[in-house]
Amino acid sequence: MALTAGIVGLPNVGKSTLFNAITNSQVLAENYPFATIAPNVGVVEVPDERMDNIVELFHPKRTIYTTFEFTDIAGLVKGASRGEGLGNQFLSHIRQTDAICHVVRCFEDDDIMHVEGSVDPIRDIDEINLELCIADLDTVENRISKVQRKAQTKEKDAVQEYATLVKLKDALVAGTPVRLLELNDTDREYLKNYGLLTGKPVIYVANMSDVEINEPESNEYYAAVKKFADSEGSECIAICAKMEEELAGLSKEEKREFLDELGIERSGLDQIIRAAYHLLGLRTFFTVGEPECRAWTFREGMLAPQCAGIIHTDFEKGFIRAEIYSYDDLMEYKTEASLKEHGKIRLEGKEYPMKDGDVVFFRFNV
Repeated sequence: MALTAGIVGLPNVGKSTLFNAITNSQVLAENYPFATIAPNVGVVEVPDERMDNIVELFHPKRTIYTTFEFTDIAGLVKGASRGEGLGNQFLSHIRQTDAICHVVRCFEDDDIMHVEGSVDPIRDIDEINLELCIADLDTVENRISKVQRKAQTKEKDAVQEYATLVKLKDALVAGTPVRLLELNDTDREYLKNYGLLTGKPVIYVANMSDVEINEPESNEYYAAVKKFADSEGSECIAICAKMEEELAGLSKEEKREFLDELGIERSGLDQIIRAAYHLLGLRTFFTVGEPECRAWTFREGMLAPQCAGIIHTDFEKGFIRAEIYSYDDLMEYKTEASLKEHGKIRLEGKEYPMKDGDVVFFRFNV
C-alpha cells in the first residue's frame, strides 16, 4: 500500500535538507515490499512504540515496521502554473502524491537568501496555494467546456457535474483550495476524477533554527503558520531540518539521548511521518511470533479478508476467520496463553472491520 506524501516548498526553505534526513533514514531494501525505489522517493519506517513493546515480549529473529513514502517535489517558483522554472515537473510530481508536506521557512539567516528577499511564511504559503489554484482552475475550466453543452440539454449526469464544476471554479477563482470546501457526496464522486492539486490534504512544516526548536511557540513565524493551519483544520509541525539531517545518521539510542538533552519528546521527522500516515487514514495491525514480528498498513474501514490479502492474495481468497486480540490486552496479559485463559482472543469473520492495534492470525484454505 504505497501511498506517498510530496514535500513541497519555495527555494531555500529547507525542503531538500528535510528530504536528505528522510533518505538517510531510509529502510533497508529487504524490508521494503517494492522492488525499486525511485531516486526522488524516500521510504521510512513509521515510528511505533507498540512495535517496540511487542518485540520485547516475543524476541523475534526478524522485526519489520510498517513504512511510508515521501516524494521530493521539484522546487516551486512564481509562475509554476504557467510552466515557469520547473513548474511542469512540479505539477506532474505533486499530482501523483496523496498528501502534501508544505515546508515553510521560519528562521532568519543572512547567509541563506530567500527567493522573495525576506522571511514571510504566510506569503510563501499563499504563493504556492495560488499556483496550485491556478493549475486546478485550468483543469476545471477544461472540463467545463466538455460538460456545459450536455448540461444545457438537461442530461441528468451532466447537469449534476456542471453544478459541481461551477462550485469548484468559483472557489478557485477566489483563491480557495478545494480541500476547504463543503462538498456533498455527489461533488466528492466527481472530484475523484479530476486529480485536483488543492484537493490533497496538507501538513504545514515550519522549519526553524536549532536554537528555537525546543520552544517553537516563541518563534513568531511558527505562531503565524500554526494560526493559519488551525484556521483551515490542517496540522502544523515544528522542525529544524538541519538537526533532523544530523539525527538521521545516529542510532536509535543516540537519537533518544540527543533529544532528551534538548527536552524534545519526539523528533520532527517522526512527527511528520506519523502525521502523514494518519492523515491518509492509514492504520496498523500486527502479526507476531518468534520467527518474525511485523507491522502491516491498512486503510481505516477495511474488513478482515481485505487485510489478509495485504499479506498474501491467497489469504484473502481462502479466508476462513481471523484470531484477534488487542495490543492493549497483550500488554496487560503478556502471553498468548494468558490472553486465551482470560478469554481475550476473539474469532472474527468476513464482516469484521479491522482496528488499529489488532494483533491477528489469519486462517485460510486455498
